[in-house]
Amino acid sequence: MFQSLGDRLQSVFEGLRGRGRLSEADVKAALREVRIALLEADVNLEVARDFTKRVQEKAVGSDTLMSLNPDQRVIAIVHEELVEVLGGKAVQPTLASDRNVWMLMGLQGAGKTTTAGKLAYKYKAQGRRPLLVAADTQRPAAREQLAVLGRQIGVPVFEVQDGESPASIARRLEAHLRQDYRDLVIVDTAGRLHIDEALMDELVELRDRIGPSERILVVDAMTGQQSLPVANSFDERVGVTGLVMTKLDGDARGGAALSARHVTGKPVYFAGMSEKIDGLEPFHPDRIAGRILGMGDVLTLIEKARALEGDDDDLAGRGLSDFSLQDMLTQMRRIKQMGSFTDVLKMVPGASKLMPAGAQVDEREILRVEAIISSMTEEERRKPRLLNASRRKRIARGSGTTVQDVNRLMRNYEEMRKLMKRMGKRGPGGRLPRGLGR
Repeated sequence: MFQSLGDRLQSVFEGLRGRGRLSEADVKAALREVRIALLEADVNLEVARDFTKRVQEKAVGSDTLMSLNPDQRVIAIVHEELVEVLGGKAVQPTLASDRNVWMLMGLQGAGKTTTAGKLAYKYKAQGRRPLLVAADTQRPAAREQLAVLGRQIGVPVFEVQDGESPASIARRLEAHLRQDYRDLVIVDTAGRLHIDEALMDELVELRDRIGPSERILVVDAMTGQQSLPVANSFDERVGVTGLVMTKLDGDARGGAALSARHVTGKPVYFAGMSEKIDGLEPFHPDRIAGRILGMGDVLTLIEKARALEGDDDDLAGRGLSDFSLQDMLTQMRRIKQMGSFTDVLKMVPGASKLMPAGAQVDEREILRVEAIISSMTEEERRKPRLLNASRRKRIARGSGTTVQDVNRLMRNYEEMRKLMKRMGKRGPGGRLPRGLGR
């Protein structure tokens, strides 16, 4: 979502690099470009104006302009202010040790029901005992959707009846929890295509009856700034404690996510990054600012990798020098679970500079590589030296590729194996060979 804005900002700052000392005029000219980039990304006008004003006040001071690397200092200031615009420190919903009731609100189509399932999946993995409540009294299809999600992730779903009153829902829910104790109750409320009095009255009464500890508004980032006045309306009537921004993996311009905290005054708890059940990430302003400015997001990358660690991978025990085609296939499949290769590369600091602007990794090439390795026998994957000409022809036929494709894969594998072997050899004191530690 932030690709276009990130490319534009990085282009602006690239023009400042290597110019030695910067004048006040240089900084102001760059910030004019920054403000235009923010407005084109659908960022709220007041947010864009305040942002560039604060950066300019800090950047045109003598300490910055007279420093040895003024360009780097200006970029650091922009990063600091971008983090502040996005909300400062990461904030998560309150979670007591015993009973928690989270009430999810939002317009129809914002991704509220899917978010309820993602939250239940996430906190179940952390040892919680969640219960999903399908509280849309108008749309049986919404209740069925949540029931399907519940079955997929192994979380029970409490369903309301058509037209059931909030008082009845609260009474039956309390009785249910006495029979089956749950420490996290996630209530998926009714939605509408637009805000109306009937919806708000129902939400207010349900809030008063169930006493939620969190009132979370689910906002569709694809709708842009027009979603933010909706957030204010929900806050005025029901009271919002935090936001979930969905569809941040889409191709919208990202202005809603950048403006949300400033316009609503509420923290963004989570970001919906895909349709997958695990596609919900804590919203870290510093990490998102790093992605936008091309600084990468190593912490999120590490967290994703740790979540996929398994007992079946013995590469660490065998050593990097024994890197096989089976290891290559295993690691590729794990990276695919973390998202597209393009998205993963964006989390690596400096990787964006190695690719042309707007370039994408050809996922079809990844599939071809996977097909080729999958067409090998287990022995061939473990011992690539067995791959003579006749075996390569068989593998090409089995994978629907050409012998040239197989040969290219083997050349790439050999280069990767050599690199792994070098990384596996440590010099005196456990250091990497010269040139690899830089």
